[in-house]
Amino acid sequence: MKKTIVLFLISTVCLFAQAQKLTLKESLEIGMKNSKELKISHSKLVSASAQVTAANSYLLPQLNFSAGYMRLSNIPPFQVFIPPIIPKPITISPVILDDWTMKLSLQQPLFTGFRLTSLSSAAKYNYDAAESEFKNDKNNEAMKIQSAFWNYYKAEQNDKVLDENLLQIKQHLDDTKSFEANGLATQNDLLKLEVQYSSTKLQKIEADNNLDIARMVFNQAIGLPIDAKTEIEPGEISTEQVSYNPEDLLNEAISKRGELKSLQYRVDASDKSVTASEAAWFPSVYLVGDYYYSKPNQRYLPAVNEFKNTWDVGFQLSWSLWNWGYTSSQTTIAEQNKIQTETSLSEMKDAVNIEVYQNYLTFKRAFDKVNVAKLGVKQAEENYRMIKEKYNTQVASSTDLIDAETALLSAKTNYVNSLVDYELAKVRLDKSIGKNIY
Repeated sequence: MKKTIVLFLISTVCLFAQAQKLTLKESLEIGMKNSKELKISHSKLVSASAQVTAANSYLLPQLNFSAGYMRLSNIPPFQVFIPPIIPKPITISPVILDDWTMKLSLQQPLFTGFRLTSLSSAAKYNYDAAESEFKNDKNNEAMKIQSAFWNYYKAEQNDKVLDENLLQIKQHLDDTKSFEANGLATQNDLLKLEVQYSSTKLQKIEADNNLDIARMVFNQAIGLPIDAKTEIEPGEISTEQVSYNPEDLLNEAISKRGELKSLQYRVDASDKSVTASEAAWFPSVYLVGDYYYSKPNQRYLPAVNEFKNTWDVGFQLSWSLWNWGYTSSQTTIAEQNKIQTETSLSEMKDAVNIEVYQNYLTFKRAFDKVNVAKLGVKQAEENYRMIKEKYNTQVASSTDLIDAETALLSAKTNYVNSLVDYELAKVRLDKSIGKNIY
């Protein structure tokens, strides 16, 4: 048994030591599961649900039990003495020194100035707000994970492009050394390529560092150790021309955005809080009932040293006639909180309108950039091919070759960056209009 456990632990460690290839979907699943922010958000949702239950409980009958024991000091018994008719005293009520009491009380609110119903509604609105916030937090977390994923992909691809560029320059260096040995190239041509090779190696070192940082950020985003040897599989990136109506996007965002829904629920809850604050202007009426089981029971005369049960039922009214402005102050506070929440909702709508339109324009430009960058790669590859052929026949100079390689490196880098920017622009647009991106 111990051997099996040891082997299992060793295999688990080896598994995590190996590189983990994760798709975007798998990354989202792991990240959402491990997210600390979502755990906090879900905890708030559970708390809001409990507050609804607590608020509703006050609308229902409240049953309370109490019990007690008291040892009383000794006093003379209650006696009747009428001489000479009754020469000896007659004890009417004996002295009972042990007092035992048990009480079961029932209270049902009948009317509380709409306070309890308003608090119940406010709690339900606050729960709906917390639920909308939880969904919005999911979207925010998914956005963070997708940004880390695609930035990791960008760093990885840029690193690969530099690897390819270094191999090309190394091949050119070898060819140029052969040319120089045969008198077909000068020492200056060789030095230029060596300088370019060194410069590209510096870029490669920086790219390696950026790749490591991007991997660390990605690992942290999905809740894995930052030094985990993760790898990603983005799959095929497809760019499609999608036509959007900005007005439709804005309307969809207003109706779906989690932040707006949450704030609207908060406005509704604050409105109910105002009603609850005004409840003190009205009387409160309760149906009450009590059941007693006592020894001695005070309703039995004369008192007897044994347990007796009695009950009572009736109505209870309470009304705060003067409280030095407390009710009006609480009402003012609730009204001002409502005004603040309504204003925040209006500000949020303005911010959402700007965000949606900006993301819409960014998405359009990102698509155009992909097409331009793709064409730029084709042109740079063709230019490099032609210059390389000319250089191999010593028709073109090493400077021309270096310029062609630099242009190709820049074109490939721009293309990779434009693809990632397109993916992120698409996700940001979907998120800004309230779509689930997880």
